[in-house]
Amino acid sequence: MKRNNAGNTYTDASGKFAPGNPGRPKGARHKVTRAVEAILGNDAEALTRKAVEKALEGDATALRLCLERIAPIRKDSPVSFDLPPMDTARDAAAAAQAVLRGVSEGEITPLEGASVMALIEGYRKTLETTELEARIVALEEQNGAR
Repeated sequence: MKRNNAGNTYTDASGKFAPGNPGRPKGARHKVTRAVEAILGNDAEALTRKAVEKALEGDATALRLCLERIAPIRKDSPVSFDLPPMDTARDAAAAAQAVLRGVSEGEITPLEGASVMALIEGYRKTLETTELEARIVALEEQNGAR
């Protein structure tokens, strides 16, 4: 299969990026962004003012656009609820139960619950790895002492 990007200055013959290539320079703009800026030219400020005027006049679409720029929709938010301490991998089950309880009681949303569960699972894996490492070290010391 022939690659479309093979042969440009940034790739090797197989089309993969050449080693040591720093890539696109910092601050370089996408061609679509440059095209939009060229079309708008000096009118961007006037268009923004007009959108704000329309929003103030009660145009719902203009208002939504202005608000989305001023206060974008939050993709994530802090979650606060009680979790039991997790000192061992087994404690993660109690923490998971607390998250499920929080979701079922409406204290947190299912999406927030899923995010917290992913954090708990990652921490459980860390605890489990630490516990396994301690057990291996103890076994090695025990076998080395014989």
